[in-house]
Amino acid sequence: MPLPFETSDEPRERSPGGTPPLRSTRLVVGVGGGTGSGKTTFAHALVAQLPRGSASVIDHDAYYLDLADRPLAERERVNFDHPDSLDNELLVSHLQLLRAGRSILKPRYDFATHTRCSEGVSMDATPLVIVEGILVLAVSELRESFDLRLFVDAPADLRLLRRIRRDLVERGRHIDGIDAQYLATVRPMHDAFVEPSRTHADLVLSGHGDFGVALRTTADALRHRLRLE
Repeated sequence: MPLPFETSDEPRERSPGGTPPLRSTRLVVGVGGGTGSGKTTFAHALVAQLPRGSASVIDHDAYYLDLADRPLAERERVNFDHPDSLDNELLVSHLQLLRAGRSILKPRYDFATHTRCSEGVSMDATPLVIVEGILVLAVSELRESFDLRLFVDAPADLRLLRRIRRDLVERGRHIDGIDAQYLATVRPMHDAFVEPSRTHADLVLSGHGDFGVALRTTADALRHRLRLE
């Protein structure tokens, strides 16, 4: 499974002492796919395959717009599966800062109240940054920020089961709300934005079961590209 940059002869940047600079982001990978496809699992498994401190993950979900100025009932009617529900401009600016070797304050989002938490999460630049989310390949300004674009695919029934488990356990949601949101926005927006975004992917990976060879091959290619030991 060759990756688009594996044959690149681009010389690696070096500091005056001859050591590659480790404190700026040199490669950004976007990992998209439907809800429950396994993209988050793949992103974190990929980081675990690489040397400690060489890679980090940004979840697109952290960049949902703050709806604190709206009544809770109105917040719950927002279409969170549409690209306009996310602060994509802020995420793009954060990726630019990381490429420049700057730290960022990544937002934290409260999914139970649909509001942005008052305190963010400080994040330092790493040589590799992975951005994962259902819409990362559907937003043109984000796609242009990625050096590699991956799409994780899985059957719809498996994705739904995984989403229900996540929303119940991790996000404090109720089953009635999960069901209503899936029918009203998740499935229609998947068809309108997520599924078409796979055409922008350099590689499409199967999220059905163990990533196995795809994970190891991708990790090896990234390690080689970044000259990581």
